Amino acid sequence: MAQGNDRVGHLDRVCTKIAPMAASNGHLRSYQTINGRGLAWDSIPMRLFQKSKQLGTWDPQKFDFTQDRRDWLGLSDVERDFILRNVTLFQAGEEAVTLDLLPLVMCVAQQGLIEDEIYLTSFLWEEAKHVEFFRRWLDEVADATDNLERYFTPSYAELFLHLLPDAMGALKTDHSPAAQVRASTTYNMIIEGVLAETGYHGFRQTLRANGLMPGFLEGIELTARDESRHIRYGIHFLNRLVSGNDENWNVMYATMNTLLAPALGLIAEFWETYDENNGPFGQTMTTFIDYASSQFDKRLKVLERDRGKSRADLETQAASDLDLVEAGVEA
Repeated sequence: MAQGNDRVGHLDRVCTKIAPMAASNGHLRSYQTINGRGLAWDSIPMRLFQKSKQLGTWDPQKFDFTQDRRDWLGLSDVERDFILRNVTLFQAGEEAVTLDLLPLVMCVAQQGLIEDEIYLTSFLWEEAKHVEFFRRWLDEVADATDNLERYFTPSYAELFLHLLPDAMGALKTDHSPAAQVRASTTYNMIIEGVLAETGYHGFRQTLRANGLMPGFLEGIELTARDESRHIRYGIHFLNRLVSGNDENWNVMYATMNTLLAPALGLIAEFWETYDENNGPFGQTMTTFIDYASSQFDKRLKVLERDRGKSRADLETQAASDLDLVEAGVEA
């Protein structure tokens, strides 16, 4: 108990010193790591940063795609189209989140949130690594070097060409809590927390169940592990803004519900090419829709659980959740 109190006390002292250290006209007033403040080692961003160093350094160039290529050549045309469509949307999505993350990094840096910025450096690097992974598979397994934008649907274009870059790009000039809430909700809760998680589930159901493409599946598991850290950071980032603040909460809630329609629309449009009740590899549209809906509910319930908690209680809850995840228990 004493150690827990020490942790909370240190975090409280750190939090009280963040505001005076914030950037002003592009110049730091003081260097926080040497002015007596130091680093909040037990903070969620710093703990996630340690995990990124330990678990996020896998190399997309190391996967053996020999069997993947054999499996690919043995698939039917519709099966190849189904997988290629999935990978294409992931590839474009990973490039999008890599391009669109930088305004958030700049935003937290200008607020003096050094621990957040430190973690986000690994976050951005991991997104770039995912771009490399999917592109390598497209080149070496699917030999897909033509323009794949034919797989974009109206809902996909709305989310990735408009809503995501607009929400993230707004942070270049608007650092208000509302703008930060919209950006993180769009990026972490919907794009990563609903759509990407549904895509990983689909790959596992399609390929693992049929004993296909072991190299790709290995990379998917590592990519998903990276993304789980991103989502956990997003929940913590949002909680600091919306817990105890009804105005920010309403922005988050409205954004979540507004984006649910194009998120589910993307899945429905994806399935327009296939038999929704008996698709390739025995998959069904209902399975994807149900999983996406459950992920949406899961993200919202965690935020609802933490609504109204103090900053110290949020840190304690997030640390407890992270401990459970590290122990192999879903929090």
